[in-house]
Amino acid sequence: MPVLQQNISISDFYDVVFRGCPVSVSDQVHARMMESFEFLTRFGQNKIIYGINTGFGPMAQYRVSDDERRELQYNLIRSHCTGTGTVLAAPYVRSAMLARIGTFLQGYSGIHPYVVQLLTEFLNQGVVPQVFEHGSVGASGDLVQLSHIALNLIGEGEVFWQGTLQPASEVLAKLGLKPIDIHIREGLSITNGTSVMTGIGMVNMFYARKLLYWSMVSSLMMSEIASSFDDFMSEELNGTKRHQGQIRVAAMMRHLALGSSCIKSRETELYRKNVTETVFTEKIQSYYSLRCVPQILGPVYDTLARCTEVLLNEANSSCDNPIVDPWTENVYHGGNFHGDYVSLEMDKLKIAITRLTMLAERQLNYLCHDRINGILPPFVNMGVLGLNYGMQAAQFTATSTTAECQTLSHPMYVHSIPCNNDNQDIVSMGTNAALITRNVIENSFQVMAIHLMSIAQAVDCLGASKRLSPATRKVYEDVRALFPAFVQDQPMYEQMKRVQDYLRSVEENID
Repeated sequence: MPVLQQNISISDFYDVVFRGCPVSVSDQVHARMMESFEFLTRFGQNKIIYGINTGFGPMAQYRVSDDERRELQYNLIRSHCTGTGTVLAAPYVRSAMLARIGTFLQGYSGIHPYVVQLLTEFLNQGVVPQVFEHGSVGASGDLVQLSHIALNLIGEGEVFWQGTLQPASEVLAKLGLKPIDIHIREGLSITNGTSVMTGIGMVNMFYARKLLYWSMVSSLMMSEIASSFDDFMSEELNGTKRHQGQIRVAAMMRHLALGSSCIKSRETELYRKNVTETVFTEKIQSYYSLRCVPQILGPVYDTLARCTEVLLNEANSSCDNPIVDPWTENVYHGGNFHGDYVSLEMDKLKIAITRLTMLAERQLNYLCHDRINGILPPFVNMGVLGLNYGMQAAQFTATSTTAECQTLSHPMYVHSIPCNNDNQDIVSMGTNAALITRNVIENSFQVMAIHLMSIAQAVDCLGASKRLSPATRKVYEDVRALFPAFVQDQPMYEQMKRVQDYLRSVEENID
């Protein structure tokens, strides 16, 4: 069981979100939160503090009487439950709750520690708040989506539990849990921050890592199918370019290639032999989509590394407003709820994954285009040409889906629209950026599934399975278990879905 300290780790996120591991909070962190709560209780007497005895946003100019302060917090939660669209899937909501816990663990929110205790109970008991996609402009954070989580914490609204949508009050009662009490500013603290965009971003990051792994695997298999020369991934060549991502991608591809008898040595084939041909039947250099993989995927690797750093920093930051600091004995008003860091990284990530998807689509075109590859039947068709069609129609799906990724890559970070009586006059749109990135990633899994299915067909067309490296042969066998070789045309949509699920399930190692 992960015991959460002040900083939540990447492995904590993975264990909680994907493995369902229970969590608890260390006594030290609990004491830190209690110190912040007790300080605010004392400090808040007879002072004007935003969101405690004032309205919210443009309404901050209106004072709220002491006897209405608790009602103020409930009104904020209920009034902002205005989400629309598709309900977020459980992994994204669980990740958002864990990111919210990360903010509270810092001890700068002034909330009662029971808020964190109930959030951890939700995670441990499999209680998933009903949270809708649409509603956040990404500054004042994710007010709408976080309000839907807060609504469940006060025992209202609906949650998913044991496979069905149920009233939160009933689920809490069944589990013997009490809703949170409003003490000072619990409503504002729960709803004000970047935790939903950060949570979605974390799930995006994990899936993007898988896609990068599969892109390296499929790219190596492409080079095995084409009998490419090995120097494109050599340590010497890639070491002359000072980009860590390129160097790491090349190293991982060399590792995956160990034991392959398909990849040729340029030194052996061309440098040590007396070559007499004047016109070469085999390509001296492969197409860019095969030869330039370290240079194309290297920036993807670097983007993922930066994205991981930013998301972890955000998850372990105080992202609400105001900031309650018992150690300097002050309450600071500012804009830590602004989601610019996450928004920019999500835009960069979706561009990187779109580029990765474009690489897969071009490699797929190489497989399907017999006049380009020169070694395979059209559309890796193992049947009768003209009568059967192989992967022809699957390529349509991959191409159209890649095109959608390209359109979705327009940045949200620079698409601010003022709102809230112009109080929120420049906003991050970070949650929209994270959601669109999620869609790009989903599209990329679809394209990658079609690509690997086509690679498996190509391996069988060439009878090359025994010559693959042990690593790529295992992938070939796994794909074939889900998608057997075919000669006669057949519907493929169910097999495509099975391969997509397989790609998501395998735990990659790109470190």
